[in-house]
Amino acid sequence: MRVIISDKTKVQFRYPARAVGIVGALLVIVSVFLPWSFGHKALDDVGFAGSPSPLQMFVVILPVLVLLLLAIPLVGKQRLGNVAKLVAWNTSAKTASIATLVTVAIAIAAIAIELKGLVNVEIGGWLALIGAVLAALATPFLPDSPEPTLDRVKSPKWLQIVGIALMMAAVLFAAAFALNQTDAGAFLTYLAFLVGVVLVLRQLGVMGWISIAGANNNRILVMSAFIVAFAFPFTQNGSDANMSIASQVLIFAAAALGLNIVVGLVGLLDLGYIAFLGAGAFTAAVLSESAFSHFSFKPPFLVTVLIAGAVSSLLGLLIGAPTLRVSGDYLAIVTLAFGEIFRITMNNLDGNDGPNVTNGSNGISGIPELNFFGFDFGEAHNILGIDIGRFANYYWLMLVVIALIIVVFMNLNYSRIGRGWVAIREDELAAEAMGVNTFALKLLAFAGGAFLAGVAGAVKAHHDVSVTPDQYVFLESAFLLAAVVLGGMGTVVGVLIGATILKLLPEKLRFFSDYRLLLFGLLMVIMMQFRPEGIIADERRQLEFHAEDEELAEEIEEELITHHAHLNPERKGFDL
Repeated sequence: MRVIISDKTKVQFRYPARAVGIVGALLVIVSVFLPWSFGHKALDDVGFAGSPSPLQMFVVILPVLVLLLLAIPLVGKQRLGNVAKLVAWNTSAKTASIATLVTVAIAIAAIAIELKGLVNVEIGGWLALIGAVLAALATPFLPDSPEPTLDRVKSPKWLQIVGIALMMAAVLFAAAFALNQTDAGAFLTYLAFLVGVVLVLRQLGVMGWISIAGANNNRILVMSAFIVAFAFPFTQNGSDANMSIASQVLIFAAAALGLNIVVGLVGLLDLGYIAFLGAGAFTAAVLSESAFSHFSFKPPFLVTVLIAGAVSSLLGLLIGAPTLRVSGDYLAIVTLAFGEIFRITMNNLDGNDGPNVTNGSNGISGIPELNFFGFDFGEAHNILGIDIGRFANYYWLMLVVIALIIVVFMNLNYSRIGRGWVAIREDELAAEAMGVNTFALKLLAFAGGAFLAGVAGAVKAHHDVSVTPDQYVFLESAFLLAAVVLGGMGTVVGVLIGATILKLLPEKLRFFSDYRLLLFGLLMVIMMQFRPEGIIADERRQLEFHAEDEELAEEIEEELITHHAHLNPERKGFDL
């Protein structure tokens, strides 16, 4: 049952609620200096008194935000001046208090599970939980704040660049710390903390300000993002395990970006896309100097990549030409069948049921390491005194591949072809009536997306050292599609985030492997309920999903007009 607190009640209880919230935040802050667990095996060792663990130091940031958001308004509007209107103090405090409660609750649950019972939760943990509950119960009684205006403040260019640099540095540090969490409970607690901080910053208007700063300094944003990604291996102290996960994330993300053309831009449901990734991988494996290779001559890697992409693209044409006349559920069934046909065909090319090309279910093993212009990707290298292993080498290679794929995707998206794809996605009949060659453009999308997947598959073959048909089952296609939907169809950053989440979570939550599909299903249900447009929403899709709510749609439209007018003051309107 939903409890609605009237505005009159909020006004009457605003000062007691603020006081209770401050007390709750102080209790959580004090708790980190007390032991949370009996013993030192839970989380990242939270059993010490007077010496908070690194995880506790992160967790305490949320109650500190609650304390500041509740205490600073007590100074008064006159003393705060214009600052009082920049930040949504009360609303942000509510978000921060709920995030604190969720983070602390996950930490307590992790301690109980890892140490076999709630009896192992010490006084610090209980104090943190009590304080978080007090803050979460008190803040809803505060009056709602007006919309923050921080994202509307005109800032000098140097300040915007500094903000971008600080954001990128925070992203690098957060990613490095997350990958170094070997304990599943600590990883989940840290993940809850990160989500909470992002939500609070979004509520404060900081994320909107960063978005405008990034749009005004697009080249600097892209360059800084690439520098941060390139510097990531230097934060891992030569850990092959962490860099293996990072390189797999990039391979998965590259394939998801290719699928984003078909699903995000054209709106075609492809459930067999993993076959194109597999085709590229098998092509590169057959052309390599593996123990199973039929070729005495090994082409250069760049040629191999182009051949792998061309083979995948040809498969895209073969499956697309006879089937793209259908759409919707029928197209989904056909592509699902194609994915299974590919896997079964690779199994049957073993010399018994067909020519011995793929070695059947055993696959092709012993794929040699890449050697590109004398650089051996299989050897460890010492750079700036830090050991860089083979997985870091492949990580850097995939960074280059990802950059090229993003360039291709963005140029296609903003070209005449991209506009035709979007027209097909919105209304295929109307697009055809306007003279758009819908069949040719859909076929081009299939072939283009397949080519990008084939390129990623060629790198994956050398990265994994072996290729087997069982790696390319329907479930992998489902995860690729989920990455596109979860991150935000038609966007680049959203798909990268979705791919990272869906690839990183199973690696860090191996204890939950038997229930991985359950977790995956719950995540998708929650997203479809609360944010169907994805984590990073495409502007047009955001309007579509909220079209039923006319008032909300009008608000979003006004925000888009204001946003684009701010980026280009000379432009008076915005064509939606």
